Amino acid sequence: MRREIAFTIFGLEIRWYGVLIAVAILLAGLISYKKAKVNNINEEIVFDIILWSVPAGIIGARLYYVIFQWDYYGNNLSEIFMIRNGGLAIHGGLIFGILAGYLVCKAKKVDFLNLADLVVPQIALAQAIGRWGNYFNGEAHGGPTNLPWAIEVNGQMVHPTFLYESIWCLILFFFLSYMFKRKRVDGQVVCLYGFLYSLERFFVEGLRTDSLMIGRLRQAQVFSVLIMISCVIIYFVLLNRSKLIDKNGKEEK
Repeated sequence: MRREIAFTIFGLEIRWYGVLIAVAILLAGLISYKKAKVNNINEEIVFDIILWSVPAGIIGARLYYVIFQWDYYGNNLSEIFMIRNGGLAIHGGLIFGILAGYLVCKAKKVDFLNLADLVVPQIALAQAIGRWGNYFNGEAHGGPTNLPWAIEVNGQMVHPTFLYESIWCLILFFFLSYMFKRKRVDGQVVCLYGFLYSLERFFVEGLRTDSLMIGRLRQAQVFSVLIMISCVIIYFVLLNRSKLIDKNGKEEK
């Protein structure tokens, strides 16, 4: 059996890529549900967000990947929907998933930033699990290296960049969960996630051999820099707004 195949049911090959993504989504959803109850947030909203954000995220991740690989998919249109073979870009998934979550919160009249702060640590956990799908597919690896933790791909020892990101995202999960209980302002955990994940992605992307490109630049690196800058600006805007509200509240008293 090929490495990317987890098992076979009635002749249908089930890939590790899909199994790990499903496990990641399920675990992230269950933890988010439990945390919502503990923090007096309507847990049904979590299910609503999962219901809309997960499909939107998968569509966005695939669409983003296809757009940046259009030279190939433009001549192979039938393969656009073959996500079983890999080809999901996390940045596209985050954009579409967050947008869907925002629209759900707006429709339900729920504070988006507070709920996003609760959920993003589990997004990092889902990424930590899902990245192992890249290992089984033999993708998202780096260039040649002699490091002791190198993995073999096509007869060559290379950087396991999927592993670097998986470990970082697992650390992020615990750190962001800790920060959620100690945040100073709604939106702080989201900004921390965006900044710290992008920081890691910028450096790890430089090791990869299969980067999506914008001209001669690595798309993920460009996007990571933009996210880091945006998160710093947004955080200080939110912090200053919070201080202003507190000040006005005290003055009224």
